[in-house]
Amino acid sequence: MPALKDKVVLITGASSGFGEDAALLFAQEGCKVVLAARRMDRLQDLAARIQDAGGEAMAIPMDILNRADINNMIETTLDLYSHIDILFNNAGIGRTDWFENMSVERDIETLVRVNLVGLMQVTRMTLPHMLARRQGHIINMVSVAGLISAPLISTYSASKAGARAFTDALRREVAPLGIQVSGIYPGPATTEFGQHVGKSEAYASVRSIFNLRMTSEYVAKRVVAVAKRPRRSLIIPWWFRLIAILEALFPSLVDWISYIFSKLKHQ
Repeated sequence: MPALKDKVVLITGASSGFGEDAALLFAQEGCKVVLAARRMDRLQDLAARIQDAGGEAMAIPMDILNRADINNMIETTLDLYSHIDILFNNAGIGRTDWFENMSVERDIETLVRVNLVGLMQVTRMTLPHMLARRQGHIINMVSVAGLISAPLISTYSASKAGARAFTDALRREVAPLGIQVSGIYPGPATTEFGQHVGKSEAYASVRSIFNLRMTSEYVAKRVVAVAKRPRRSLIIPWWFRLIAILEALFPSLVDWISYIFSKLKHQ
């Protein structure tokens, strides 16, 4: 029997990108997939595709900024399946620009509420049900931006650094109680999310320098692999680990590189 067969998997941000591709792959593994996001039309289309392929999926509209929506998502899932085996916290947004150009409400407050507070709210409402069974796996989609703070993504990096700290602290808190917690740290990928945040001309130039072509499906496959064999964290692609080590051991060098980049772009 496949390792994940019949597991109940709740995925936030399931209407596109990593969430959509992960949902398809979890369904192929025989999981019962609960899809949550704001765009109900996209969710219903995805659920239909999964069902047509012989899988089991349910779509639930959910705005992560609305606590009542989160509660309804959890309660609806429990009413149908009685438990949640895997929570994939994937919902997130991004903004790229020089910090002085950021809107306080749209680009700072909303981003932090979605990427950090929303993730924590969903986890907080799911966790008691996992603790009651003393089993479960929480997989948080963080980002390499939570490990490496770069120009143009100051608020995004701050929210993801918070998500990283929360993921690490929670793992250490609940590990003795039978709950697994994993952090996924992907670099830029070819997703709808990546296309949106890449609208900044300066940020787009950085992506072109690295010639980043990591696909959403590739990241989703790695997420499913972590669900099969839990681990504390996964940085992808592998060479971003080297940059993260450089950031940790030689932050002044990273500061200097960032300084040169910022100076050139501001001229």
